[in-house]
Amino acid sequence: MNIGMAFAATKGFDVVVVGSANLDLVARAPRLPKPGETVTGSNYFEACGGKGVNQAIAAARAGAKTAFLGAVGQDHAGEVLLEALRKDGVDVAAVRKVAAPTGRALIGVGGDGENSIIVVPGANHEINVDDIERHRALLESCKVLLCQLEVPLAVVRRACELANSTTTRILNPAPAQTLPGDLLGVVDIMVPNEHELELLGGVDELRRQGVATVIVTQGEKGAMLVSDAGVAQVDPFKVTAVDSTGAGDSFCGMVAARVALGETMSQALRAGVIAGALATQTEGAVPSIPLWNMVKVKLESK
Repeated sequence: MNIGMAFAATKGFDVVVVGSANLDLVARAPRLPKPGETVTGSNYFEACGGKGVNQAIAAARAGAKTAFLGAVGQDHAGEVLLEALRKDGVDVAAVRKVAAPTGRALIGVGGDGENSIIVVPGANHEINVDDIERHRALLESCKVLLCQLEVPLAVVRRACELANSTTTRILNPAPAQTLPGDLLGVVDIMVPNEHELELLGGVDELRRQGVATVIVTQGEKGAMLVSDAGVAQVDPFKVTAVDSTGAGDSFCGMVAARVALGETMSQALRAGVIAGALATQTEGAVPSIPLWNMVKVKLESK
C-alpha cells in the first residue's frame, strides 16, 4: 500500500530521494570498543535515520520540495519514520508498507565523535524494480534524483535510468561496495567519502566509467570537486565534533537541494560543507540536520 496524498500531487519535485528508512538505536561510550571488547555506555537514545530518510529530510530543510521513495514495515518504527518525514514536509506518497520489519541501525558513538554502525536492512531490501516503475512519473519530473546503496542496486540503477534527461542524478555510494559499470554509466554526480572512493578505484576510474563529476567528502578537511573543469578544493568549516552520525547525509541533501534550486556547484558545495559540519554538533542523524537558515547565516558571515 502507498502512504499519504494522491500520487498526482507528487509531480514536479525539486528533489526525489530513493533510499532507506531506519530507526537508529544509538549508544554513546567514552570510546568505541575494539573487536571482542565490551565497553560501558554513557547514554542511549533512539532516532529516525536511514541514509534515504536522512538525505530527504536534509534536502527539505535546505529549502527543496522533496519526495521520498522507499519502504517501511507495518510496525511502530515505520509510523515514527513516516511522521518524521511528514513533519519536515517530505512527501511520502511513494513509500510502501511491507511485511518485513522496518530497518534498524545500531550505532556506537565514541567520545571523539566518531561512530561505528551496523545496519539491519529489513523493509529496505523489499523495495524492488516494480516500485520504481510504478513511480516513473515522479522520477521523470524531478530536478534532482538522490540515491544511496542501502536499497538493492537494481532499484538504484532503474531509478537513474528512468530519470528525465534534464534531471541531475546524484549517487552517494554508501555503504561502501564495488559497483557495476552499468550503474556508474547512468550517474551524473558521485559523492563518496575517501574510504568509498578508494574501494571504487579512485576518481580517474569513476570518470573513465562515465561519472562526469565526483565530489569527495573529506570530513574535517572539507571536500574536493573533480569535473571536466578540473579540480577544486572546498575549505572546511571548523567545529568541534560531538557526533559525526548524519554529517555526510546532511552534506548530500544540502548539495542536492541547492543544485535543484539553481545555485552553482561551488555555492552548493560550500553550503554542503557547512551543513555537514553543523550536523556534528548534535547527537543522532535526523536531530542533527541543520535548517537552511542556520547554514545561510554561516555562509553570510564568511
